Amino acid sequence: MNQAQSLLIDGLTRTKHVTNAALIKTADGAILATTPGFNIQSQVPVFIQAFLKNLLQVRKDGLYFKDRYYKCVRADDNSIYLKGKDNGVILAKTEAFILVGTYSQGMYPSVCVEAVEKLADYFREKGN
Repeated sequence: MNQAQSLLIDGLTRTKHVTNAALIKTADGAILATTPGFNIQSQVPVFIQAFLKNLLQVRKDGLYFKDRYYKCVRADDNSIYLKGKDNGVILAKTEAFILVGTYSQGMYPSVCVEAVEKLADYFREKGN
C-alpha cells in the first residue's frame, strides 16, 4: 500500500461515511490510488472534462457514474457534488489532483463531503 492509498483509507473510508475513494492526477489522468476494488478507469476522462470544460453542463444535466444517473447539487471550480437515489459522488479538485469519494445508503452525505474536502484542503496546502 502506498502513501496515497493510506491517506484515502485512513482519511476517508475510516469515517464510515465514505464507501470508496480515488486520487486521480489531473495532468495525465493517471490513477495514483484507490480504495480496494474501486475501479473508475473509464470515468477518469468524464471527471477531468467536467472540471475543465463542462461545469455549467454538469450543473444542468448531472453526470453518469458507473451507468447510473446522478443529479448535480453543486458544481464550481473546486468541487462537484452528485446525488443519486440513495448514494452519491463527491469530487474535489486541487492543483494537481481530483479526489473522488462515494457514499451509499445509510451514510451521511455531509460527513462524506467534509472528509473529502478536508483531504483536498490538505493537498491544496501542500501545493498539490
